[in-house]
Amino acid sequence: VFHLSHKVTRVVPESALLIVLGLFLGGIVWAADHIASFTLTPTVFFFYLLPPIVLDAGYFMPNRLFFGNLGSILLYAVIGTIWNAATTGLSLYGVYQTGIMGHLNSGLLDFLLFGSLIAAVDPVAVLAVFEEVHVNEVLFIIVFGESLLNDAVTVVLYNVFETFVMIGPENVTGIECVKGIVSFFVVSLGGTLVGIFFAFLLSLVSRFTKHVRIIEPGFVFIISYLSYLTAEMLSLSPILAITFCGICCQKYVKTNISEQSATTVRYTMKMMASGAETIIFMFLGISAVNPDIWTWNTAFILLTLVFISVYRVIGVVLQTWILNHYRMVQLEIIDQVVMSYGGLRGAVAFALVELLQADKVKDKNLFVSTTIIVVFFTVIFQGLTIKPLVQWLKVKKTEHREPKLNEKLHGRAFDHILSAIEDISGQIGHNYLRDKWSNFDRKFLSKILMRRSAQKSRDQILNVFHELNLKDAISYVAE
Repeated sequence: VFHLSHKVTRVVPESALLIVLGLFLGGIVWAADHIASFTLTPTVFFFYLLPPIVLDAGYFMPNRLFFGNLGSILLYAVIGTIWNAATTGLSLYGVYQTGIMGHLNSGLLDFLLFGSLIAAVDPVAVLAVFEEVHVNEVLFIIVFGESLLNDAVTVVLYNVFETFVMIGPENVTGIECVKGIVSFFVVSLGGTLVGIFFAFLLSLVSRFTKHVRIIEPGFVFIISYLSYLTAEMLSLSPILAITFCGICCQKYVKTNISEQSATTVRYTMKMMASGAETIIFMFLGISAVNPDIWTWNTAFILLTLVFISVYRVIGVVLQTWILNHYRMVQLEIIDQVVMSYGGLRGAVAFALVELLQADKVKDKNLFVSTTIIVVFFTVIFQGLTIKPLVQWLKVKKTEHREPKLNEKLHGRAFDHILSAIEDISGQIGHNYLRDKWSNFDRKFLSKILMRRSAQKSRDQILNVFHELNLKDAISYVAE
């Protein structure tokens, strides 16, 4: 409906419009029944709505861009999330000790638990806004990649602090803290390995579906979702599992399956992700129209908004200062402003706060109310103002055009030259590692995971390319 009026969607993000529509519908339902009939439950969100969105993001992720900036993305997603969670929780607890917030039934661990969930930068909200803004590819992949991996880190961090709250602050010893740190890495790396395993399995299965083309799309969705469920069953990170399943399988699956199956997968995945996003934002609005979940504390809510904004800016500036010492393409001040402003919260934070147990976290309703306000503020206010901000700052935007063959050839040649320079100088950089991985993939992985017909087709193209290079070299020597 919104797309019928492009004047509205050019100004107001679709996510914000859906939240407002949800508030309107929720108000009608509440006025009629005085019962919150429709709410966004954590089970529905994590098992049915989030997986198609994350799978879509992983499967269509530009791999070269993602892995080229993986170090930066991991720094922002891991260190940045821990920084935001710790500083927000500790600051709120420190201010609470002064008495400004009045009487609350929360201790230090409760505030740290709230800090961990409110640090969740939502990829759904970020993707919905940044796709409309069309910022340059490097900035987009860093912000989007950070929000995608940030979710997984946030959920792991949330589970650690929730465990501490469950056992009680008096039982949190040094050993428990060490266990929490170890579980953080085990859950994160374990989820990633589960995703890679299922990506390998999906690629291998797609190699042998030549005579059963009709079930190829089914395998893509079923095996990808199995990676999510398996990680959840093993108490690992399901978000990382399905993300890396999509990222790692895309090259081989797209080559193995037929063109018709690839088209089916593409449009079905986009449709499911778009539908899930619509449901999430609408139900966020509907869920807010429930007086039973609201507990108001002006000081707590305002300070939360201030702290998450200030500490995100500080975190981005400090981490970028470190990264720029090692990055070839520097992140400028303008990029840092957009990254700081792009920390949109969404349904992940809301689902996590709904998971809190009221008998253990006495101020659950206050945390829920504050999370809703934070989500609405970031999605609506920051979503509305980020496009004018990008235009005012004159941020470099992406060019929507397919590179010419000549550009691709020169780009590949430049990659090989840089790889050779790094190899000769003894440096192990991005180009050196990418070249080694390409050789390993060509010699081993592609032979196992790609159909032989696809390998032959690719080898024929490479042979022609090498013959042309050889002729050019001979003619150059003859001259």
